[in-house]
Amino acid sequence: MNTPAERYEAAQRRAQRPALTEFVDELDFTLDDFQAEACDALERGTGVLVCAPTGAGKTVVGEFAVHLALRQGRKCFYTTPIKALSNQKYSDLVRRYGAERVGLLTGDNAINGDAPVVVMTTEVLRNMLYASSATLEGLSYVVMDEVHYLADRFRGAVWEEVIIHLPDSVTLVSLSATVSNAEEFADWLVTVRGETTVVVSEHRPVPLWQHMLIERRMFDLFHDAEAAQKHDVHPELLRYHREMLRRVEMAGPRGGRRKGPYRPEIVERLDREGLLPAILFIFSRAGCDAAVQQCLAAGLRLTAPDERVEIRTIVESRTKHIPSEDLQVLGYWEWLDGLERGLAAHHAGMLPAFKEVVEELFVRGLVKAVFATETLALGINMPARCVVLERLVKYNGEAHVDLTPGEYTQLTGRAGRRGIDVEGHAVVVWAPELDPRHVAGLASTRTYPLKSSFRPSYNMAVNLVGSVGITAARELLESSFAQFQADRSVVGLARQVQRNVDSIATYGAETACHLGDFDEYFGYRVAIADRERAIARQGAQQRRAAALESLERLRPGDVVRVPTGRRAGLAIIIDPGVGGRGFGEPRPLVLTEDRWAGRISGADFTSAVESLGRVRVPKQFNYRSAQDRRDLAAQLRRLSLEPAPRGRRSRNPSAVDDHELDQLRASMRRHPCHQCPEREEHARWAERRWRLERDTEALRGKVANRTGSLARTFDRVCGLLTDRGYLSAAGTVTDAGRMLARIWSETDLLVAECLRTGVWDRLAAADLAAAASVLVYEARRESDDRASIPRGDVSEAIDATLKLWSELREDEDSRGLQLTRELDLGFVWPVYRWARGESLTKVLGSVHGLEGDMPAGDFVRWSRQVLDLLGQLADAPGASDAVRRTARQAMAAMTRGVLAYSVIA
Repeated sequence: MNTPAERYEAAQRRAQRPALTEFVDELDFTLDDFQAEACDALERGTGVLVCAPTGAGKTVVGEFAVHLALRQGRKCFYTTPIKALSNQKYSDLVRRYGAERVGLLTGDNAINGDAPVVVMTTEVLRNMLYASSATLEGLSYVVMDEVHYLADRFRGAVWEEVIIHLPDSVTLVSLSATVSNAEEFADWLVTVRGETTVVVSEHRPVPLWQHMLIERRMFDLFHDAEAAQKHDVHPELLRYHREMLRRVEMAGPRGGRRKGPYRPEIVERLDREGLLPAILFIFSRAGCDAAVQQCLAAGLRLTAPDERVEIRTIVESRTKHIPSEDLQVLGYWEWLDGLERGLAAHHAGMLPAFKEVVEELFVRGLVKAVFATETLALGINMPARCVVLERLVKYNGEAHVDLTPGEYTQLTGRAGRRGIDVEGHAVVVWAPELDPRHVAGLASTRTYPLKSSFRPSYNMAVNLVGSVGITAARELLESSFAQFQADRSVVGLARQVQRNVDSIATYGAETACHLGDFDEYFGYRVAIADRERAIARQGAQQRRAAALESLERLRPGDVVRVPTGRRAGLAIIIDPGVGGRGFGEPRPLVLTEDRWAGRISGADFTSAVESLGRVRVPKQFNYRSAQDRRDLAAQLRRLSLEPAPRGRRSRNPSAVDDHELDQLRASMRRHPCHQCPEREEHARWAERRWRLERDTEALRGKVANRTGSLARTFDRVCGLLTDRGYLSAAGTVTDAGRMLARIWSETDLLVAECLRTGVWDRLAAADLAAAASVLVYEARRESDDRASIPRGDVSEAIDATLKLWSELREDEDSRGLQLTRELDLGFVWPVYRWARGESLTKVLGSVHGLEGDMPAGDFVRWSRQVLDLLGQLADAPGASDAVRRTARQAMAAMTRGVLAYSVIA
């Protein structure tokens, strides 16, 4: 029973915060302090920035904004970065407020878009703002979930565009993972959105324990909380780590290559420890699928009979719309077998419908162990009791890189289910190259900086100019978070410049020589070094030219030695790669001694290439056939060729005979300072000063470049658009510009150029789908092969598109812009065959390259993007009637089978 004083205090709070009191009364839990603080600020009328760990309950603040909007008879838009999260949030809000009051807009789905509460992806809201959509009327609140996505280099600009362009009357609710520069981000929000309350919480409602698994032993990473704060690794773990390293060293080469962790044992260990359900992160799609197969082969079964019946019932109900002929090619029966045993993979290569089933079964506790790539960590509400990291290195599309503290926090943040688990557990699997102290550093760094990735695009430029004019558009860009951070960094750079200037003056005193002007003498030394480097470059260029020229003389069957690169050694030329489609230097298709076949770069040859012998390459040779590669490689091994000579690098004769170099050396020797006994000591100080002067000039350049850098880039973009007729000389948007303003694509201007020049006017439906794929598809990894394409009209259209791309890139290069990425032809055949009505089996096997068939999930994802672009072409102002009609026909032809029943995640 509360005391009268407590009852009075509660009544006072209710009177001051009626909406929050009403909201809390509907909850079945008590608000945490940071949630109450943020909600209180919202009811007072200020925007809020909430930074808190994964699973801490940030979304409650967003839901309170929804409550406020409905209470006021106004609108609230709830934005998320990915469609899967939008679908999930839509379902949550429908359960709470009813389907008639909640809508969903994701590009794939449009449900009740005029509802007072609409969940949408951030891009949808950005497009509404540029189009001045009537749907924006009555909007009072916008929730931006996962707002730290503005650091994403591909999509981050959209978040800043929305924040800058929202009407002043809209209150912004920003929900973010914990970042170390929350105050900086909030300072920017204040400048563009007005008063903003910052609420930061680093408290996890479910404590997280960190572990390392070495062989079959599990160790705590830290002895206690105090040790965790100091990054002090548990002494027993360090001792065992050193013991294991000693064993590895003693085994030496005889120990063989160390195999990866035996995944079934890891899962069994977690099961014994009561740590399931678990997410085991493996940064490879193939690795995730292989892990499930290993567990099945080991006879692992984590489910009870009644659970298996429930799993099969759910799976059959969720997949009943999939045609039976597609089930085999989708690997349905193997997938179902894993699910019934409580095991599953989760990655972008899976069919979206399959991923959704895995998520549902995991949340229900029916699937106990999920092997996933890092995409699972992004937003979807799928927490576990335990998270396992098999490695702390991942492939980022260009190279294998270490996980950042932010990525580690995001991944391990899935461990610990609020309201279910008393504690969560993160387990890192040990490897000889993995020092526990490195893991401790990642685990102890709870925050990471938020950096803007904002840059002007062509579509953004015409929309800004069309809505506010060029002058106001430049001012808007200067108010972006990117420019805000750049301007702040200039202050630090300027201070560094001044410190450098002071040091340069000090170094100058140390170089003073009583025999003469040491600066003049040191200038000769610098000039000599520059000249020697220039001569070396010239020699390298000559050798490079000779190598490329000799490559053009090679014929199929020639045996050559590749001197450098990953494929160094003997190789048979299958195709010299000269005079084919594409751009650039020869890229020979070769077969190496270890039976690898693919194209190598001309850069792997550092000097003229000579044929060391010849083998006969069969006319029907198929380098994708393992048998054909094995037979031809056997011929190569039977050749008796001289071993590679152990050559010494000879001096470049031009460096010895160069007249200019001789004159510089003679002038240096004649200089009085050359005779100084302290010459080398003076030279060391002079070199330090010279390097510092060079660094200082670079810093001054950075200061100049960062001040107003976005506005200058915007001016270059507008200049290019004016020259190409999308903006008038007076700075207004032309008809072509209005067409560009409605194209939302990474290759927006190239799409507009294709429409303007009639590249697609004569194409049939399947041809247009194939041609459009060139503008959206990007292979996960660079392929050594050049994709083939269908003959006829589609081939001519793609050639014309490549020509337009080449001209546009030249135009961009001349202005210092890099906005239009290189085109990729790798999806032409799959989408062409699908639009022509061919089976899924044939389509998935039609990918050009050595990596095998295309995963169903990739096919669906890229096909959806092609459909999205076709939809834009069908509605583009200024597009020809023929293209509009054909685009609609192509969409109808593609929307069947997996694309008809799949919703992209």
